[in-house]
Amino acid sequence: MMPPRTHASATASEPDPSRRNNLSLLTSLVHHHGVLSRAQLTRHTGLNRSTVGTLIGQLVALGLVYETAPAGEGQVGRPSPEVHPSPSVAALAVNPEIDAVTIGLVSLGGKVQKKIRFETERIPSAREAVNIASAVIAGMRSELDASYRITGIGMAVPGLVNRDDGVVRHAPHLGWRNEPVARMLREATGYPCQAANDASLGAEAELIFGAGAGQGNLIYLNGGASGIGGGIIAEGQLLRGASGYAGELGHTFVRTGGKTCHCGATGCLETEVSQSRLLELAGLTRGDTADLEKALANSSSAEVNDEVARQLLYLGIALRNAVNIFNPEAIVLDGFLGTLHALAPTSLNGTLLSQAMDGPAGQVKIYRAALGSDLMMIGAAELAFAQFLADPAGLGTATGAVPAPTSPTG
Repeated sequence: MMPPRTHASATASEPDPSRRNNLSLLTSLVHHHGVLSRAQLTRHTGLNRSTVGTLIGQLVALGLVYETAPAGEGQVGRPSPEVHPSPSVAALAVNPEIDAVTIGLVSLGGKVQKKIRFETERIPSAREAVNIASAVIAGMRSELDASYRITGIGMAVPGLVNRDDGVVRHAPHLGWRNEPVARMLREATGYPCQAANDASLGAEAELIFGAGAGQGNLIYLNGGASGIGGGIIAEGQLLRGASGYAGELGHTFVRTGGKTCHCGATGCLETEVSQSRLLELAGLTRGDTADLEKALANSSSAEVNDEVARQLLYLGIALRNAVNIFNPEAIVLDGFLGTLHALAPTSLNGTLLSQAMDGPAGQVKIYRAALGSDLMMIGAAELAFAQFLADPAGLGTATGAVPAPTSPTG
């Protein structure tokens, strides 16, 4: 099998550090904003118009971006062409869960082009998850080779993951310990692979593309079949901690005398706020958020209403603690946590205003995550885009590069 086309050597492709940095800045801006005019890129970068024009010309020649005439009428002065990310540049994304492995194809600009959810009859081992992902990617291989330049694979794993080496130290819901999943998937597919905690990647994705856009300080919490994970954005950067494990808000203490958690502690948020309990009361067997929300919203059962209120109480305690500690501008809730908030939108706000410190409580806004079911694909893909964004010309000069379209594609 021919090796996949991937990122080329940075030193061979672009020896001028200043030009490489400027190309990186422009490509990152277009990737994160989707479409920007030349005039907007000039303002964002602080570079002069001539330099921006030259750099964009190089990116167009490399097939990494394309330009179109400005949209709308009534343009004053010389119209500024709009710069779009090329849909032919893409990353693969993998998200293993307790009941499925999801594989996605995400193009530059954070657009999910394809998503395949492979359901499993039991919790997959690390090797099984890698085998499923590599088999799905192999099935996509002819399409990838013909139409895309793949920057690599990003894995979003529900557990403690060392982002530097891609080793899952502990994913309790999956039962994984010390699994080098990034290396395993790289060896299975031939593509470069990175792995990180799913909630941290979700926080970054919402910061760039979703509900957290424009917010420099936010707390992201995701609730799903694999428990509750979190990510903290401080001054626009993910708070990683000494080994990349920061943000485990699912293990915030919320109840004295609570249940024993798999982490060994008692009274963790994860043990008191649970998707499985809500599914049970709603009469559902699978964790589809939309179905769960509809069932809970339409239920007249006092038991369901009491459970929703109980879980919101403990979620509010965890958020009160987080607001007092981190003083965020925004809290973004995803998965079934977003469902809980939607069912009683004043509950969490009331808890924060009555129990958190006045200053932080008065500043923070609670949002539901905007990226929906595409979130983990977009977040994982950012891992795989990172090296490309640092040196875009390296991919543009890779063998067999596919030319970018000259106009937007559907």
